Amino acid sequence: MTSPTYVLGVDIGTTSTKAVLFTDTGDIVEKAAVGYPLNRPTPEAAEQDPEEICDAVKTSVGNVMAQSDIAPSQVRCLSFSAAMHSLILLDAANEPLTASITWADNRSADWASKIRHSHGHDIYQRTGTPIHPMSPLVKLVWLRHDHPDLFKRASRFVSIKEYVLFQLCRDFVVDYSIAGATGLFNLNTLNWDAAALDLAGVSAQKLSCLVPTTHVMPPLQAACAAEMGLARETPVVVGASDGCLANLGVGAIAPGTVAITLGTSGAIRTVAPQPQTDPNEILFCYPLTAQHWVIGGAVNNGGIVFQWVRDRLAATEVATAELLQQDAYDILTDMAATIPPGADGILFHPYLAGERSPLWNADARGSFFGLALHHTKAHLVRAVLEGVVFNLRLVLEALEEAAGKAETIRASGGFAQSALWRQILADICDRPITVPESYEASCFGAALLGLCALGDIPSLEEAAKRVQASHDQTPIAENVARYQPLIPIYGRLLDCFKREYGPLARLSTHLKDNL
Repeated sequence: MTSPTYVLGVDIGTTSTKAVLFTDTGDIVEKAAVGYPLNRPTPEAAEQDPEEICDAVKTSVGNVMAQSDIAPSQVRCLSFSAAMHSLILLDAANEPLTASITWADNRSADWASKIRHSHGHDIYQRTGTPIHPMSPLVKLVWLRHDHPDLFKRASRFVSIKEYVLFQLCRDFVVDYSIAGATGLFNLNTLNWDAAALDLAGVSAQKLSCLVPTTHVMPPLQAACAAEMGLARETPVVVGASDGCLANLGVGAIAPGTVAITLGTSGAIRTVAPQPQTDPNEILFCYPLTAQHWVIGGAVNNGGIVFQWVRDRLAATEVATAELLQQDAYDILTDMAATIPPGADGILFHPYLAGERSPLWNADARGSFFGLALHHTKAHLVRAVLEGVVFNLRLVLEALEEAAGKAETIRASGGFAQSALWRQILADICDRPITVPESYEASCFGAALLGLCALGDIPSLEEAAKRVQASHDQTPIAENVARYQPLIPIYGRLLDCFKREYGPLARLSTHLKDNL
């Protein structure tokens, strides 16, 4: 009898690294996660320690192997997913000169505005990455001009995924998917974009070698393999970005199928056979493979907004949860469920962390609109959950305009575990919602891509067939009818508010500076 084989999917995320061991048919055998902080030395900064993340990768994989008690020889491959848009400057000895500057870092906001208003549209059309402080291109321009001494000391510019893979396999490569999110990668040539490099002030020699997402790395370093409990000859597949792999991991590869991922942040994505950009610059376009292009919009404000509610508005509920040994989020969700759809006329714009799609404006701020004396905390919680989804609905409309109607939506991420949130999503989007059996979409997508890279699965389309559904949420007609008149009001309010985000941000900075 042939011994069973397994595949490890590893997702290097913003708040933690997750390692999940799957059978070759997609069942989860074991999983582990190691968290790490997002450091904010200044309000606009958002950094992480590269060494801490490397340790998290090795520890999470090592824990999975120890807990699963399977033989290292049974692991078919190790395949990687990672968050996009990070940037690390390395010196000549490949030691970090900076922390890992994450997608959430806004220190380059002024340069994003300058680039956007000069030749930003042309760069976006060629690279598919909207001009925004998240973009490594914009970060590089900021560092080049505002920190020239540090910039000149750098011998190499990499993402956190490239740095981790270098530590594991001693080779600097970057897959098309991670490269596609830098703002430096040309969609049509599958190579670095000369004009973007010139703007950033970097040469291709200071960037990693471009490889397909199915590229197999050199063998693991012996010490790393031992620490992770793997055989040194275990194939390591470079993998792709978390967003692209989430589409594969939920089975959203076919036309007309849209994936929504909502964790700390969120995104809506679909897959097209060729690169495609958006004249309004709302959508991104990143490669998964040369035949699979992920088009969509990313939002900053997902679970992080619900976390703000818990931490800032729900001291009583948090105390009650501790007393009853419950999750405070469950108590807040139960409160929201007592309020009818539409929150009795409160609309919430969730831009507490600025916003990417649909605004691409780091100055955007959150707001409640429609408050009256009869409203309660439960109304506010309901409005927050709905506001996150109303914002996603705006991105969905832009995506459908570019890529055609979404017949079905596949949802993943922490919010997908909530029946109330799934129902709000189905009702506001007026689409059936399917939730895959595995909530670890990016890890599963990495695992499936790894099996494709080794030839065990012939195509991504075949891989997507291995995704099983666990929940189906159907729109409730009465709820849809309550939400429909609120959707245009939500959009009109946003048109009014967004004109004031910049002046308010400048005033806020002025007031802080004069305290």
